[in-house]
Amino acid sequence: MKKELRLTLVIVLLAVFQVSSQEQEIITKDEAIARALENNFGIKIARNQVEIAKNNKGILNSGYLPRLRGQAGAGYDLNDRLTEPEGRENVDQKGIESNRYNASINLDYTLFDGLGRLYNFKSLKEQYNLSQLEARETIENTILQLMSVYYEIARLTQNIEVLQGVLETSEERVTRAQYQFEYGQANNLAVLNARVDVNNDSINLLETRQLLHNTKRDLNVLLNREITNKGFIVDTAVEFIPRLQLEAFVEEAALNNVSLLQMEKNLNISDYAIKISKAGYLPTVDLTGSYGWNRNRSAASAFFPGSTTTTDGISAGISLNWNLFDGGRTSVQVQNAKINNENQELLKKQIELEVKRNIANAWGNYQNRLYIYRVQVENVATNKDNFERSEEQFKLGRITSIEFRQAQINLLEARTSLNLAKYDAKLAELELLQLTGQLLNVGL
Repeated sequence: MKKELRLTLVIVLLAVFQVSSQEQEIITKDEAIARALENNFGIKIARNQVEIAKNNKGILNSGYLPRLRGQAGAGYDLNDRLTEPEGRENVDQKGIESNRYNASINLDYTLFDGLGRLYNFKSLKEQYNLSQLEARETIENTILQLMSVYYEIARLTQNIEVLQGVLETSEERVTRAQYQFEYGQANNLAVLNARVDVNNDSINLLETRQLLHNTKRDLNVLLNREITNKGFIVDTAVEFIPRLQLEAFVEEAALNNVSLLQMEKNLNISDYAIKISKAGYLPTVDLTGSYGWNRNRSAASAFFPGSTTTTDGISAGISLNWNLFDGGRTSVQVQNAKINNENQELLKKQIELEVKRNIANAWGNYQNRLYIYRVQVENVATNKDNFERSEEQFKLGRITSIEFRQAQINLLEARTSLNLAKYDAKLAELELLQLTGQLLNVGL
């Protein structure tokens, strides 16, 4: 009686789950990607890094603008003075006040700095371009991770549908075995075996549901949503890109792969670093200009009356500075910059080779997984036909419950393997798209 009550509770619980799922929000692939692009923390950080690089490459950070400084000052003196002239009476002055004021505006501008400023400005622009590529790489990795979790939810969702069908069939077996036992057509062992299978199927279904809830939480983290929000379902449909289109993407991978594009920018930056270092060999020409105002008031002395003096005027100048010898520091900087540029060249060749290998591996993996998926489609059809025939034979009493259960398990494994193969093939396709630089350009 306890077993029947437990079984009834499980069935009711699963029915509640099924009804509630019909009212859940549907998150499509496009919606998931759009939410990730807007809310994902990693993508937000990457975009902020792009903004920093954008600020650095602006005219305000280029060194081409002049420097304008304002200065002002004031002074006040309060003194006592004793004058002792020879042959005359001493003059004792108390509380002598004097004050002074000054203000100026100074302009400094570098007319020529050996072209270091020019190449530094170009280098900052390349660093901005590099930051955009790094942000793109972050977005690609996030989308790939997002779709991996998304398709795992889809796989588990379809597995639950399969397990629900298995549980329903096992429940029918229990009912059939119970009737047969009551009418003396079977012993109690058949009923017990059927109940054991129902319990096992119920456990498998509940564990899969829990795994589905956990995976939904993973998706919520990527989308920056409320962690406990599990009230949604995903689109389980999958479409594969035509083979000819994928082959065209592979042929153009050298032009679109984000790692190769980043290496191009790094190589340009290291080339500018050489030119910036060589600027130390050339002179710098600086222009200065200022406008100043001064006012001084002095107290009267024993021999001179007090006075107030005010002056104002402008001044300008030009200066040439040339480090004829700086102890070899510039020479060392140039040599190190050249070595770093050579390292970037070597790293570029290495990455080119690795990208070719990764694309070849990804292409092979995709073809194999797509073939496995197609084979699994045929395998499901075969096992479904075998199960239906076994079910008919079981109802007629021509095969045992063990043989029928084996046909049921075979169909279950075939369907879950099909779900796994389908989403594995799609993820392999996405990995190939990322390596060819097309992940953000095609519909997923």
